[in-house]
Amino acid sequence: MRSGLSHITFICTDLDRMQRVLEEVLEARCVYASGAEQFSLSEERFFMVGDVWVAIMKGAPLAERTYNHVAFKVDEADIEARVARIEALGLEMRPARPRVEGEGRSVYFHSPDGHLLELHTGTLEQRLARYARGREGVA
Repeated sequence: MRSGLSHITFICTDLDRMQRVLEEVLEARCVYASGAEQFSLSEERFFMVGDVWVAIMKGAPLAERTYNHVAFKVDEADIEARVARIEALGLEMRPARPRVEGEGRSVYFHSPDGHLLELHTGTLEQRLARYARGREGVA
């Protein structure tokens, strides 16, 4: 398949609460809200995060939290402001996983329904270049 990603969907118990997370942390722009007129399985809203279509649908929360996650690219200069927004919304942040220098910085946090989201400053090219250097400089 060469077409790429179409969209990401999160099932949420409270669409308003998840909309606040998307708008405040990811600077998403709402482009559709079904309201009472439903065309899908349940009430839904669509957002644009950069050029990524993110959908949220009303439904039951996740049964458990896992490391399955979606990472959104952010500029290094913006990451501290995004962390402040996460904290202001009272969202739980996870400790950062061990990283090697040069693969980018990440902040992991849970949505109100337990979805793990990541803000990441690096690119695939940077990560592959760093990994190609091997374990040099790793403590």
